[in-house]
Order: sequence, then structure tokens, then C-alpha cells
Amino acid sequence: MKVEQLFTGCLAEMAYYIESNKEVAIIDPLRETEPYIEMAKADGATIKYIFLTHFHADFVSGQVDLANKTGATIVFGPTADPTYEIHRATDGEQFKLGNITLELLHTPGHTMESISLVLVDESGNKPYVFTGDCLFIGDVGRPDLAVSSAVSQDDLASHLFDSLRDKIMVLPDDIIIYPNHGAGSACGKNMSNETFDTLGNQKKTNYALRDDMTRAEFVREVLSGLKTPPQYFPNNVKMNKGINLSIDEIVTKGTTPLSPETFMEMSEQPEVLVIDTRSKEAYTAEGTVPGAWFIGIDGSFAPWVGALITNIGQKIIFIATEGREQEVVTRFSRVGYDNTVGFLKGGISQWIKAGYQVDKIASLSASEFAKKFKDESIEIVLDVRKETEYLSEHIIGATNFPLDFINENSGIINSNKDYYLHCKSGYRSLIAASIFKANGIKNVTDIRGGYQDIRNTGVALSDYVCPTTIL
Repeated sequence: MKVEQLFTGCLAEMAYYIESNKEVAIIDPLRETEPYIEMAKADGATIKYIFLTHFHADFVSGQVDLANKTGATIVFGPTADPTYEIHRATDGEQFKLGNITLELLHTPGHTMESISLVLVDESGNKPYVFTGDCLFIGDVGRPDLAVSSAVSQDDLASHLFDSLRDKIMVLPDDIIIYPNHGAGSACGKNMSNETFDTLGNQKKTNYALRDDMTRAEFVREVLSGLKTPPQYFPNNVKMNKGINLSIDEIVTKGTTPLSPETFMEMSEQPEVLVIDTRSKEAYTAEGTVPGAWFIGIDGSFAPWVGALITNIGQKIIFIATEGREQEVVTRFSRVGYDNTVGFLKGGISQWIKAGYQVDKIASLSASEFAKKFKDESIEIVLDVRKETEYLSEHIIGATNFPLDFINENSGIINSNKDYYLHCKSGYRSLIAASIFKANGIKNVTDIRGGYQDIRNTGVALSDYVCPTTIL
């Protein structure tokens, strides 16, 4: 028997590969199919089942493509009703896989169709439970994402209370919990950096598994402190219920090389968005195509694409480090942005060689910023971190302007003023600065190294909110 947790850092997502006696089950696959097919091929095995613990909101899963390529059966829990063929399982149903069994538990709460899967080995032991978004390490799945006219968030939270206590907490204390997400995912609010743990330890440390917790207390605590989910979540749920373009078609179209001349023509079309996916250093040093947004592939790429590009059907052309074009297209598609139509052939060097201008974001180091700030030669500092980060500690006089809500708040920016932007390390602030620049804000400067460097400069800091104004 083989059980592998496949962690994707960009999405803080864990898929699972389970093999026994040449039969394989995949739990919660990503959009791309080849990694799973190659793993099974290396084991001389056949993919028999593809389990989806629920209709995911934070990524588009690859069950239809994978089933078409392998002949595997797609399995969902009770009440799931997608437009493609599935096996709709019943609570307690068992699925034979080689010498082991996967027992399906209906665990509604995060969504109504949510399931968990208990692995039963040849000896009848239960070493693992795959909990999807029902139970995380340190947290539980948020119950506000699948609200409908038939079920409220309070109803879902109440269902989650029962699922945890009647289905999960009755399992052996030494069983290993394998969830679908970890820290950084927006599907919970307080997930641990750990990606697995024993149920017994979670009973001691996870607030939602407190033994003496009443239903009312559980509902109140689970629903408190939830932030507005990213705007692309409903779109991904809808895509996961239907049949989408195959990943192969998306990659073929998206990796079309475009000459600088063609790229230039397309970049000037109002329906086309240019995304520069290179490193922070390359983007800052070499400049970019005028109007391009920076969203670096080496950061939390897919979630920021989903949070910031409001039209999931947006036509996108992009700039990439040579050799990473397919990776870029794949990672756009993970969150449903399937309309990439090509990349700049030869990169920025060929763009410049063709005689076209580049745009650059002004930047300065944390120490340079500190000197200017202490001399009172800087008027407006925007802290683009999340509100919780800002409230924890911030520069006295800085205004919180979270990148998450840049689209909603862009109307309060004054194009005649100078803005200095920072985040924690420099990734988010560069994204924000690029969007400012693309929207006609000429005087915007990125503070390299972000808050982690600013803290060491002697700039006055505060751990309480300091009222400031942008205008």
C-alpha cells in the first residue's frame, strides 16, 4: 500500500495518491492530469477511482479530464449533482481498492455534499482519514461558502458540528488526519502550517473539537472572524459542477508564441490584459510592457490571479521566464482563467530589440525609505498587507490599503499624489504598484524588502490603529 500527500504550495492544497495491489485512487486532483497518470504508470497501476470531497471553490479540479484519459470512476458524496457522469455514493459506502477499502463518510457542513474517506487496511485497521474541507489541522472548513436559498451559514455550521462529532471524533485517536488544505488557504481562518496530525492531538488543540463545546458555541465560534471570500470562488464552484475546456486545449492555446509586434497590437486592445509573471528582480530591473500587471509566478500566483482579475473569462497575454510558459498557463487554469492566448516570444529583450518602450516601477530600499520618511519628504505610505497584519504592527502614519480590495478601493486614489507602497516582503506591494501604474497613477514607488526590512530601520512603529487619510 502506498499513500502520498501531494502538496501544492501556491494553493495550500493537498491532493492524495493511494495505491494498493496495482489499483489507484486519487482524492481531489488538480486541473493537470499528467502527474497522476505518470505516478500510476511508474507503479504499473491503473487509476480506478477519482474521489472529490466536495465542489471546490478555490481551484478547478481535474476529475473529468482524468476520467476521460484513464476510464476511472468519479465519485462524489450524496446530494452532488454535476452535469457529468459520476457515481453518487451513499453514507458508509465502501470502495475496494486492491487489498484495502475506502469507506465514505458523508460529512456535510463546509458544503452539503462534503465527504470524508476512511482508509481500512488489510487487517481492518483505520490508519488514515481524508477529511477534505470538513476538518483541517487547527481549524475546520468555513461554512459560509455554500450558502443558498435552502441552507444558511448557520445551518451549514450546525451540520458541521454533527459531522465532526458523529463521524470524525468517534474514529480512533491515533488515526492520521489528512485534510485538503493547509495554512494560507482561504477555505478556513486559522489553519496550522502542519499538513497532517493525529485525531487525538487535534482533540487537544483544535478549538472546534473541544469536548464540552455546545452546538450554539460551535456555530458562533466557527462563523466569527470570517473575511469576505475571494471573488473568484463562486466561479470555480460553477466550473467544478460542469464540463470545461480540457487542460490540453488550454495549454496549447495559451503557449502560443507572439512576436513583439503582435504582442504590442494585442496589448493595446481594451479586452486584453497583460500579466508579467517573471521574478520581482527581473520585473524591477528590466521593466515591462506598458500597462502590464506584475503577478510573479514564484509567489502565491493563482490566488492573486483569482482575487484581482474580476472577469474569469478575461483574455490574457503574458510575459514569462523562458521555459516556464506551460507552467504559467497551467497555473492560470488552476483557478479557472482558461483564456490565455499567448506569450511574448523572446521576452523583454526582444521587445526592446524591436524598438518598443518599457515601463518601470520606481523602487527604493527600506533604509532609503526610512531616511526620506524621517525627513518628512514622503507624504503618503500605503501598507498593502491584510488588515490583520496591519493591526498587529505598522508604520505610524501609514494607511492600510489591502491588495485584496484594490479593485474596490481604487476610486479613492488621487492621481496627483505620490504613493509609497509596502507589504511584508515586497511581492504584494509590487503587484499593487503595477496595477496603480497601469491605471494611470504615475508617481508610485515600491519599497523593496517590505515591512520585514522597514522594521530594522528605526522608523516609528505602532501596534494600534493610527487614523490617516489617503486624500
